[in-house]
Amino acid sequence: METTLLLAAAGFIAGAMNSIAGGGSFVTFPALVAAGVPPVAANASSTVALFPGSIAGAVGYRAEFRPFQGVHVGALLAVSLAGGVFGALLLLATPAATFDTVIPWLLLLATLVFAVGRQVGAKLRQVARIDARILLTVQFLTAIYGGYFGGAVGVMMMAVWSLFGIDDIKAMNAAKTLLVGVTNSVAVACFIAAGQVFWPQTAIMLLAAVAGGYAGARVGRRMNPRHVRAGITVLNVAMTAAFFLRSYLRAGA
Repeated sequence: METTLLLAAAGFIAGAMNSIAGGGSFVTFPALVAAGVPPVAANASSTVALFPGSIAGAVGYRAEFRPFQGVHVGALLAVSLAGGVFGALLLLATPAATFDTVIPWLLLLATLVFAVGRQVGAKLRQVARIDARILLTVQFLTAIYGGYFGGAVGVMMMAVWSLFGIDDIKAMNAAKTLLVGVTNSVAVACFIAAGQVFWPQTAIMLLAAVAGGYAGARVGRRMNPRHVRAGITVLNVAMTAAFFLRSYLRAGA
């Protein structure tokens, strides 16, 4: 019962976080590990649990979606699909012990991107501009990261797009939701086919995440986005520190 409550609470909170600002995997992944799911399977199960919310978000944003000038949307979809498959297969090929070592650093990277990605993107845009070929290449690499781990991948995408001169935040949010959903869709298929999804835990978290996403969408309209992002950043830092401590204790055991 305690495990069920933990997973349900984590799913609800993650769904609300993703609906408001993102970063839900910072809650679902540690909760699954705490529930006894091995790290690689926990990452796969987390992706599956949060997938319906990303698809629902893509549908909700369909009216705001605008193709990027100079880059065909089909090309963006294609490289996101390819990168998502590559990242998912890379995760499945990663030994559990190796992933256990890498995960704190992935969490740290995602924490930094979530905290300062937009600001860094804005600063870089003042001194750099990338063309369509570079954008597609970086989109492919970002999608690999999304299929492999996925923390703050949406923020990474938006930071890259800002260097391309895109500054319509509604269009960026819509494109981010669509392309993260596409990346996750192929990753989900790979994880299910490989039998890496712990279905009882995932089902609890998935249902709670859908409810949390709906609640977050309603509450988020009345909240200050800066305060929300600051709160999520604090949570991300705490989770990252906890996994570094876990890695340190395991190394010393």
